[in-house]
Amino acid sequence: MNQAKKHRKNQWSNELKDIIRGASGGFLFGIPLLYTMEVWWIGSHTQPAQKSIAIATTFIAVFLLIRTEGFRKTKDIRWRDAAMDTVEAIAIGIVCAAFVLFLLREITLETPLQETLGKAIFEGLPFALGVALARGFLSGDRYQSSDSENEPTIHPTLADIGATLIGATIIAFNIAPTDEVPMLAAAISPPWQLAIIAASLLISYGIVFAAGFTYQAKRHQQRGIFQNPLSETVMAYLVSLAASAFMLFFFHKLSFDDPWSVWLNYTLVLGLPATIGGAAGRLAI
Repeated sequence: MNQAKKHRKNQWSNELKDIIRGASGGFLFGIPLLYTMEVWWIGSHTQPAQKSIAIATTFIAVFLLIRTEGFRKTKDIRWRDAAMDTVEAIAIGIVCAAFVLFLLREITLETPLQETLGKAIFEGLPFALGVALARGFLSGDRYQSSDSENEPTIHPTLADIGATLIGATIIAFNIAPTDEVPMLAAAISPPWQLAIIAASLLISYGIVFAAGFTYQAKRHQQRGIFQNPLSETVMAYLVSLAASAFMLFFFHKLSFDDPWSVWLNYTLVLGLPATIGGAAGRLAI
């Protein structure tokens, strides 16, 4: 009996890790499109038949990717299992996209159902591709090395800060000059600011410390003032926010004449994708 309970517990634990890994891959792949108003408009005005075609087309692409990559640790997968994982990958993508759209107030409780479905589907399908590629994103089994040649040559904290800046800049640099940031920031109230902060920290932690990507076990063992999971996540988030504020200032979206509340709103909105990019950057070192 105990053996059976332990087996079921392990199954649920492995399934949760697979879902976290898949969602992390989705965020890494799909987050830039969530800040693209053209995709919002397409989703808002797409007819049900077109949504069905989009889902069917994506199903084929995700199915093929699942057969070659996937979001589970196992590489031996049958056709039937691949089909089930494809449905799960699309579901993960749509749920994650809908969550972020709701967080950014692009979807609200007052949004018509058809518009909500359209936006969630058209933003979620690219997420599903990222879910299907999750094992290939910075997967530990592709970067294993027993020697020390991959160790950072500088202090680990400085290495993490540098990697966070690089990753945050790569993801957020293309979003910072767009009009989507002011548009989204205008709709966000203080409670939603707190929700964005919490989601940014949670997603960053999940990508680096829970998704099973490169050197995750090694990162858990690091020691230092900013070298445990919680403090590193907070430190990296603050670095990503600083990078976001600089990029917004660089592209003249913010100026010293703007009130602090505008700086805060804009920086938190851009800080979400920047934090995801920073997490990917830390995985790469």
